[in-house]
Amino acid sequence: MAAAAMAMAMPAPPLAPRPIIAAWSTPSLLPSGGMFFLDSNAGKENIHHITARPALKQLQQSAPAARSRKERPCDGCRKRKSKCVLQDSRRCVLCEFHKQECTFVEKAQPRKRKLSSDGTTAEGTPAKRSPPVRTVAPNGNKTSVPQTPVLNVTSAPLRKPFAVDESLSLQRHRHCKLLGQTTALDASLVGLGTFNERNETESRVGTLRQVTGSEYFSTHADADVPIPDDETRALAEIEAIVGQHGPSLIDIYFRNVHPSYPVIQKHAFLDRVRHGDKQFNPPLLAAMYLLALSWWDQDPILSLQPKPDMARLEYIAISSLTVAMQRPKMSAVQAGLLLLQRAKSSTWTLTVQLVALGQDIGLHLDCSDWSIPLWERRLRKRLAWALYMQDKWSAVMHGRPSHINAADWAVQTPMISDFDDSIPPTSGSSANDTTAAADAVGTEADPQTSKGRSIFMQMITLTSIMAEVCSTFYSQTARIESARAGRYSTQLVLNRAKPVQLKLKEWFAKLPAECKMDSPTPAGQLSSTGYLHLGYFATEISIHRRIVQSLDPATSDPYLLYICRSAAKTRLISAMDFVNRLKPEHLDAFWYFASATNFALVGTFGALLQATSPGREEAEFYAMRLREFKWTLRMSARKARWVEGALEVLDANGDLLLGMAEKPEAVAATPTPTPAQAQTQTQKGVSMAMMQQPAQQWQNSAGLGAVQAQQMQGLQDRNPAAVAAALGMQQPYQQDYDFEDEDEDEDEDDVEMEMEVDGWQAEYG
Repeated sequence: MAAAAMAMAMPAPPLAPRPIIAAWSTPSLLPSGGMFFLDSNAGKENIHHITARPALKQLQQSAPAARSRKERPCDGCRKRKSKCVLQDSRRCVLCEFHKQECTFVEKAQPRKRKLSSDGTTAEGTPAKRSPPVRTVAPNGNKTSVPQTPVLNVTSAPLRKPFAVDESLSLQRHRHCKLLGQTTALDASLVGLGTFNERNETESRVGTLRQVTGSEYFSTHADADVPIPDDETRALAEIEAIVGQHGPSLIDIYFRNVHPSYPVIQKHAFLDRVRHGDKQFNPPLLAAMYLLALSWWDQDPILSLQPKPDMARLEYIAISSLTVAMQRPKMSAVQAGLLLLQRAKSSTWTLTVQLVALGQDIGLHLDCSDWSIPLWERRLRKRLAWALYMQDKWSAVMHGRPSHINAADWAVQTPMISDFDDSIPPTSGSSANDTTAAADAVGTEADPQTSKGRSIFMQMITLTSIMAEVCSTFYSQTARIESARAGRYSTQLVLNRAKPVQLKLKEWFAKLPAECKMDSPTPAGQLSSTGYLHLGYFATEISIHRRIVQSLDPATSDPYLLYICRSAAKTRLISAMDFVNRLKPEHLDAFWYFASATNFALVGTFGALLQATSPGREEAEFYAMRLREFKWTLRMSARKARWVEGALEVLDANGDLLLGMAEKPEAVAATPTPTPAQAQTQTQKGVSMAMMQQPAQQWQNSAGLGAVQAQQMQGLQDRNPAAVAAALGMQQPYQQDYDFEDEDEDEDEDDVEMEMEVDGWQAEYG
């Protein structure tokens, strides 16, 4: 009893001298240490035989050093099944991180029997799993807010060196650069070198590392780059700004941002935290804090505390990123992408720098068979596509040419397995480590995490469609060809719109259930589906925006002009109704960086339709809808402050509309033909009945005047495909975009918009 009382009164001292390690404190330089071990059986499917030397070997995480039984973990680390790193502050790293007592009172629990493949013990009894540990807030009080316990994830095995030090482009003290095919160092000559077990050879230009039979990187020590090294100062200042709230902010980041934007290898990050490493990339850590601060006011505990200085934190992040980019690493790309997710940080110049940095470390290449850790290959693929999306949507935002060329992009589309954040256990990991790792991976595959991954994958496909829209309609080549087309410009635009419209329609029709706006969201959870669907509307509007720009009332056929504007009107109303139906769980969630601009694009499209309206009544209709849209955005900005950026653009558009000439009082009405007016659709949506009637019938059934009827008949006589496309454009993808309507099959015909205008291209040519 006396011994137990003494143990409760005073924690056990460390058995050996240890460095002073406090979570998120000012870093001290630690040697990378450790040896790399190779497994001759690992990654056999990825081995590539090359001339003049043995096949490449896949790197595997090294096993941890044996731990003394006397060096027992504290009670908290024992429950978490985590390594107990003691320090001179009388509390281990994890207890210091969780702000809880570090005691050595509880007795060791009986060792669990090893599980067989069917989930039973060696004796055939079902295995039991421990319940998850409750998250404790920094002040010691339990909170009901769902938390992601950052340091409770045990999938990262206990190891030295850290997992990042076994990677190619995430090492703490080294950086790499891709040796391109046209450089002075030819790959065939490099392959003649003598390579060690890490697939490296020394040269006058640095250490050369081979990842495949034809791809090489030069690796360099960070100390070799003659730049001011202020990482220690930057980390100390970052910690001073966030104070004791760092762990809580990291929790928020992994709960709200990471599922929908998985650009960080979560367990590699936590592996370093668990082992007491403090040499984090300053801009990356600051960027994670900055994004998490967006939910500061929603946290019941943090909202009671003074909010950290975000402006100062962002300044440190950007300034330290400038230094970090001199040493190309994936952590610098990660930091830049996260900083660009903040609306006020979305600058074109930084995006271009990140694209160049990504190419420096080979993110544009297919790394599927590289001799690097599997988790790094997965991270590279996700990070590469995040960079691709950043480049394409930034080009849309700023009206600039994209810097990623399709001919030089070899990255495979990610699969669901590429989102696995775990790091495979090493050969030296214990059975408990392996079981805990499996539990952690299974815990992460919750519905919200799966939903976020699915949204990310769908956004990749949508971005590729938007990239095609930009190159097809807004490139310099497209503008020149449109100008050459003269009065056939609209026909040319419609002809080129057909393939991309069909791709967009197919993308929307194949959306998984969890990516639809009406997918259920559990109480207290957030849904990021909003930014995905907003991107869809922005893509659709970008097509119709170009069609409207090509219309010329002086030369366009009246009915074609009317139908194109009617289709554009339908798209605008659908997009505005979508914004009206956004709920708090959407507005409070993570939104992609381009969302503010995409909201503004909806308003800009409405302003374009107002400015080009043929009469006062139509112009007043768009003016009214724009006022309603701005009011909706102002209400939304109360929950999502970043929406204010869209309002600024809308106000600027409103000022420009003040210079619009007064519209005529009335124009000849051109009503939309109804099914009762001989709208017999064929397989391609062509109204053959309307196409076959003479001018008098056009006048009667379509409500056209005598002159307009003659013009329409003339258009029909010259090119039947023009009328076919014009009539087909009346059918929208969605009639009202009702989130609650799940009966989509019955309305499948209503989402059809065919553009069969091959005849126009023939006539133009």
